[in-house]
Amino acid sequence: MGLTARIRTRDGWAVSHAVVTVTDATGAQVVRAEADAEGTVHDTTALAPGAYTVIVTAVGYAPVAAGAIVTASGRAEVGTVTLARQGGTELPPPGTWTIDPAHSSVGAVAQHLGISSVHGRFTDFSGRIEIAPDEVAKSRVEAVISAASIDTGNGMRDGHLKSPDFLDVETYPEITYRAGGLTPAGPDRWTVHGELTMHGVVRPVDLDLAYLGTGSDPWGGTRAAFRATTELHREDFAMNYNQVVQAGIAAIGTTLKVELDIQAVQGDSLPAV
Repeated sequence: MGLTARIRTRDGWAVSHAVVTVTDATGAQVVRAEADAEGTVHDTTALAPGAYTVIVTAVGYAPVAAGAIVTASGRAEVGTVTLARQGGTELPPPGTWTIDPAHSSVGAVAQHLGISSVHGRFTDFSGRIEIAPDEVAKSRVEAVISAASIDTGNGMRDGHLKSPDFLDVETYPEITYRAGGLTPAGPDRWTVHGELTMHGVVRPVDLDLAYLGTGSDPWGGTRAAFRATTELHREDFAMNYNQVVQAGIAAIGTTLKVELDIQAVQGDSLPAV
């Protein structure tokens, strides 16, 4: 006898901090139970036959209410209850996620001569994501990029970018990003609030983040995919070098568009492949 239920997100993940409340026909609370780590609720409180209302709540999710009929067996088998994120935006299940550099990219685009773009990327980076269990807004991100790993496909240009005119990799070998919160920015977007340290300068930098979903990988793990963008101004990070060519046009634009495509593996480490 008693109450059983499974609480899941719309993409099938357990909601471990969900609370199930059962009220009788008079509105009186007769059962209040919390989901376990697997999102399962099992309460042995005896229930008299009749009609009940089951209310499922969890921080960060829209509440759900449904009717349940308890038979002479005394059981209320609610089945699977699906919760939607407040605002309609889903995120992966809580916990640690490790960024996989082999299946991720950190890129930047700068304007060249005012008419075209130069694309570059960093090839050496690492990071982790901590999805908060009870309040998604408290989730955290940490990433470290080797400044010397810049690659634009041209050795001479890469050498200049590594010089004191730009990244000055000898003095500032690492670029770091640390974020301590995020807020909804639309039905399928989040704004990540963090600080970027580059060229010895620390500045607040927000990322426009889209969560693309989760899935299994060939090594028995679970992966989540994200895409994020932002814009940086070189002057904000004390990179003021410029060369003016014909008609007063700057050779290199002062604004960088940063484009991140990230795969992260659930857990504290990457699979051994």
